[in-house]
Amino acid sequence: MRKNATIFAIICNMASYGQSAPILEYSGEAGQLVDDPEFNLSVENSKSLIKKVLDAIPETHTSCIHSETLILNSSSENRKLQYLAINLGIPSAPTLKALTDNFTLETCLRRMSEGLQVHQDLLRAVVQRLANTERITALLTDIRDLRVQINRMLKAVQVEESPVAVQPTATSLASRLTGDYEVQVATHLTLVQLQSFGQDIVRSLRNIAQANGLSD
Repeated sequence: MRKNATIFAIICNMASYGQSAPILEYSGEAGQLVDDPEFNLSVENSKSLIKKVLDAIPETHTSCIHSETLILNSSSENRKLQYLAINLGIPSAPTLKALTDNFTLETCLRRMSEGLQVHQDLLRAVVQRLANTERITALLTDIRDLRVQINRMLKAVQVEESPVAVQPTATSLASRLTGDYEVQVATHLTLVQLQSFGQDIVRSLRNIAQANGLSD
């Protein structure tokens, strides 16, 4: 009975895959000003890098995916693949929200960093099994550079420094890539989720910029 309840909970969690709730615009009521030019520079650098990541995802998907049934922007088709996401052990991205007293700037930046690390690990697992790796390797470089900027901001606002929690996604996924179809699906689902998570990062960075009095 407990096992069935656990499986049901996992399926419910994955049902929201690639369909993050919209992040409301910053209202100005929970300002968390960081009076640091270097922090503001990292915000601007991060905005440029996440745009670069999002712009690269469609071409990366085209270069890596040869199955006609795996379509990047098809919500209905992607929902049908969720049982495979569970079987492959692909975790959901961390949830990002608008800044509030309960969802602090530190929490927001920490979740951004954790989510980027998860997608880095997933892409590193699949890239070893792909024939065409140029685009995905370039994407990994941009994700790495973005995470460096996010971690700089996180370090500036941390009350007490502690390591970012990361799930062992690369090892668990790599062991489940038993054939070309699994590689294709894992690559597709990772890029779909990265696209959705990246869009949430864009909105979160806009929140942070507004909280810090920066122009959009």
